[in-house]
Amino acid sequence: MSQPAEGDAASQSSTTIGAAAISAPMPASVARVVDEARSIVRNDDFGAGTDAVDSMMRFGRMRLNANYMHSSPTPSSDDPQRGAAVQSPPQGDAAPGAPAPGPALEVRDLAVAFDGPAGRTRVIEGLRFELKRGQIGCLLGPSGCGKTTALRTIAGFVRPDAGEVLIDGKVIASPREWVEPEHRGVGVVFQDYALFPHLDVEANVGFGLRRVSAAQRRERVARMLALVGMGDYRSRYPHELSGGQQQRVALARALAPGPALLLLDEPFSNLDPDLRERLAMELREILNEARTTALLVTHDQNEAFAMADVVGVMTAGSIAQWDTPYRLYHRPLTREVADFVGLGSFLQGRLRERDGISSVEFELGVLPIRSRTDQAIASASADAHGEVVILLRPDDVIHDDHSPLMAEVVRKAFRGAQFLYSLRLPSGAELLALVPSHHNHAIGEHIGIRFDADHVVTFPARERARAVRA
Repeated sequence: MSQPAEGDAASQSSTTIGAAAISAPMPASVARVVDEARSIVRNDDFGAGTDAVDSMMRFGRMRLNANYMHSSPTPSSDDPQRGAAVQSPPQGDAAPGAPAPGPALEVRDLAVAFDGPAGRTRVIEGLRFELKRGQIGCLLGPSGCGKTTALRTIAGFVRPDAGEVLIDGKVIASPREWVEPEHRGVGVVFQDYALFPHLDVEANVGFGLRRVSAAQRRERVARMLALVGMGDYRSRYPHELSGGQQQRVALARALAPGPALLLLDEPFSNLDPDLRERLAMELREILNEARTTALLVTHDQNEAFAMADVVGVMTAGSIAQWDTPYRLYHRPLTREVADFVGLGSFLQGRLRERDGISSVEFELGVLPIRSRTDQAIASASADAHGEVVILLRPDDVIHDDHSPLMAEVVRKAFRGAQFLYSLRLPSGAELLALVPSHHNHAIGEHIGIRFDADHVVTFPARERARAVRA
């Protein structure tokens, strides 16, 4: 059975069922959904080894009813420090020209730890970033870096040990202040989309619109389905849709109540690779049209670059660099970021300055440093002897049959319009080169190369040169 569990981000209220029960009185409509969820959990197999409480929690991470969003919340009696609800109008319906009162989302020195066999282990430490209104951000990093925990903390599924999370300038999470998920005005699109299998597309999208008239609900649902290009599928059920279509329906459901912030947990991971980037670009257009502030997490840099305005590369629970995709690729601040973002090669070099012009000499020639910013970084990176490490991207290496610089082809990967060659230099060092696919050279063949780098990226010469994710 498809699990309608991980998060119905469409409705204005996300109610946690099970271990973290609802303490405020529930409207009858919410109570009915809770009873239905409990019935489904009791009667369906959610997988071997998954206990009922975990299943209830998975099902409960949906935004159950707009009642909470449109009424003053009642803090639970057992938590006097719980914060007030974050009241935010739908962003898509905001008055034109309305002043932005600051960042839509702020994360300040966030820390989260979990209990384990060796005691409490910090999975997030000193996490800081912010999103402006209407901006799309991304937390990018490998498995285990803490990106999903950060998303869950913002959503309200994890309590922080230190730091703060603010939405529209109001603290919604800290060790002393806590706003329940259903009062945060946050929509969530989960990895498995969490569509209700027994509801058609129209009912799924309109599930969270319980505090509006039937006519308003129909109009809002029609507008959201048109926005995501699913207007002709309103009567279909989730099992009758492709993965990409289910993703669009989940997005429409999340956008329908007009959340202050939309969170997306690896939204393309269930899709075919050739579909991911196209849908990422389409999703970006949809979010921009809806003027929605959004944050996604992914390990796929192509998805991150296609969709986000700003990206934070996460390593070991903190952000190594929060920047635009262009700057992450062309001006990574650390070796770690350069290693994770894109392909490339690290080579030893020596910084030279003559008549105010900087360049880097390495075994295959001289690379002029044209940018003042790059010159300043190179000067700061060089040791007392001028030694640096330079980063060469595959597109910095040009195949040129007339060049006297030769390199041996040791590996190659066909990529349709291009070959990705691994080339061995006379010193034994290797670099990567993207070459048009009509230049089909055999392994072991020597080819001419030259360099054309608009950005000469340098780092301190602390480690041996090596290829990056060759």
